[in-house]
Amino acid sequence: MEKISEIREKIPEKELIFSATRSSGPGGQNVNKVSSRIELRFRIDESKGLTPDEKRRIKDKLRNRINIEGELIIVCQVERSQLKNREKAIEKFYNLVEKSLFIKPPRFSTKPTIASRKERLDSKKKRSVIKQSRGRLRNDSDPN
Repeated sequence: MEKISEIREKIPEKELIFSATRSSGPGGQNVNKVSSRIELRFRIDESKGLTPDEKRRIKDKLRNRINIEGELIIVCQVERSQLKNREKAIEKFYNLVEKSLFIKPPRFSTKPTIASRKERLDSKKKRSVIKQSRGRLRNDSDPN
């Protein structure tokens, strides 16, 4: 799994495009005056640091956040400050890219241990005895 620091080296901040608009979040009258909402855009196909396979994985995993032009879009309007929203958007971007590039290691099936096999067979025998005891009792002298 690649770490965020490695991804930051692959995708420098100069490849990220920022735009600021008015936020609908907290800020009182400040909301009406200041453009504190940050929209981060990243053109996946134009990135020089990513391999074609990494670009494909990002497109597959984050397809709901990618527009028709192939831009990954992240919006942040949590804070009142444009600078803080920008920092949060960058952090969110690198976390999303890190998660999308993560490849699950293959799972190898294992054989059950001798003890677990013995325990399973013992429990089956106990269950069998319980079920046999539920039936009608046979009387060998009875003709029916």
